Amino acid sequence: MEREAMEFDVVIVGAGPAGLATACRLMQQAQANMLDLTVCVVEKGSEVGAHILSGAVIETRALDELFPDWQSRNAPLNTPVTEDQLFLLKDAETAQKLPNMLVPKTMHNMGNYIASLGNFCRWLAEQAESLGVEIFPGFAASEVLFREDGSVKGIATGDMGIGADGEPKDSYMPGMELHAKYTVFSEGCRGHLGQQLNQKFNLSEEMDAQHYGLGMKELWDIDPALHQQGLVLHGTGWPLSGNASGGFFLYHTDNCQVVVGLIVDLNYDNPYLSPFDEFQTMKQHPVLRQHLEGGTRVSYGARAITKGGLNALPRMTFPGGLLVGCDAGTLNFSKIKGTHTAMKSGMLAAEEIFAAVSSGCVGGKELGDYKARFEASWLYDELYRSRNFGPALHKFGTIMGGAFNFVDQNIFKGKLPFTLHDNKADYAQLKQAKQFSMISYPKPDGKISFDKLSSVFLSNTNHEEDQPCHLQLVDASIPLTTNLSMYAEPAQRFCPAGVYEIIEEEEGPRFQINAQNCLHCKTCDIKDPAQNIHWVTPEGMGGPNYPNM
Repeated sequence: MEREAMEFDVVIVGAGPAGLATACRLMQQAQANMLDLTVCVVEKGSEVGAHILSGAVIETRALDELFPDWQSRNAPLNTPVTEDQLFLLKDAETAQKLPNMLVPKTMHNMGNYIASLGNFCRWLAEQAESLGVEIFPGFAASEVLFREDGSVKGIATGDMGIGADGEPKDSYMPGMELHAKYTVFSEGCRGHLGQQLNQKFNLSEEMDAQHYGLGMKELWDIDPALHQQGLVLHGTGWPLSGNASGGFFLYHTDNCQVVVGLIVDLNYDNPYLSPFDEFQTMKQHPVLRQHLEGGTRVSYGARAITKGGLNALPRMTFPGGLLVGCDAGTLNFSKIKGTHTAMKSGMLAAEEIFAAVSSGCVGGKELGDYKARFEASWLYDELYRSRNFGPALHKFGTIMGGAFNFVDQNIFKGKLPFTLHDNKADYAQLKQAKQFSMISYPKPDGKISFDKLSSVFLSNTNHEEDQPCHLQLVDASIPLTTNLSMYAEPAQRFCPAGVYEIIEEEEGPRFQINAQNCLHCKTCDIKDPAQNIHWVTPEGMGGPNYPNM
């Protein structure tokens, strides 16, 4: 069966904050200039927001520009931050609360809002549709299409109804081709099409290695007597040790709920480390436990974040398209925020695309003026001022790196006359298992800490079982012949969803992939030491279904 094709002026891949802001800004300009513009957004989740996961404390700078009347439009930002607290967890019982005056200014959150980013994206989608944008949830962009001259022509959505054996089932439906003058890729962190485009067009050839963190999050209903709406906690320390670093967050949102999570930097070197178990252990610390005691966990999820910042930001344009948001890596790690930066990158892209299309461009050319537009924006200035934040923590550690960042951000306002670099990829940091002892994590108590499978259940993750595995091994022998012997096969620990297992059988160990559990976090694609696992999109609508994350 041949694919059907649809023509648009602009196709956007991914209904996150970057993609939806791009769509809204395009249509705002079209209406203001009385230009007929066709824009569509494809989203692999079952609905907009189903795959969206973030803390989230949202800074409204980009939203104020996009929709100055967002409050009267009932944007779901209902919980302003009322208090900031920052802790260093020293051990399992003690902690040091840092005075506000010693906290880098970028981590101050007064004026920001605690929110569900999934619900915020659902609201953005409503605004986009009211402006005339077509949104297609449940359709996964699986392939980049190219013109004869090598420029991007659009995308193809994945075929539906392919069995695990690669053969069409009775339910088979071919994907569709979506052609456009320009295609915007806003897939989020480690987008699989973005990765392909990065390689094809050498977008990162002059940049530092990209760096990532794995963020895990839970939503809890808590005792109303413990609820402090608007309270924001951040911190770091125990139980992370050695060269492992990261930070926790705990936010009191509305409706007597809190969100709690941990971001583990993926540059750790101990193959026995399990980010999921570090998170479950950290929740037992009194600083966190006091907020959760007697509560009920109602949801769980995980997602990698791109945190290399300006030093690792690739060229964002190529013939026929652009990368925006976390697909490029615009998150400001010094703020631990990426929503406002993602939105602004999309809005800049929309302005550049509109300038080209409205002047009669038929598409396919590289939008060379985007770089100048980006570098003249507050987005570039913000990322430039925070360029040393991540490398300082990697080079100097939590304490000395934190002190450096206080001086850099509070005294020099991010304009020290030099730039730190961290050019070693995260996967290359992993050392051999023989250099470490196994980490013995406490058994989950079922009240504050939990196991992986019960956690995945709360993510509402679902995939059609009879389909090709979307976690592809370049060499199927490597997990057992190399990763098991050298690194004790770390995939069974770095995955926060129990996707990878070593099964001991009479004839020897067997490597098993439980693809149905996959949360689409992309950690395996990032951290596998042999770079042997490639995440590709499964059938549309597969994956988590986050209701309020």
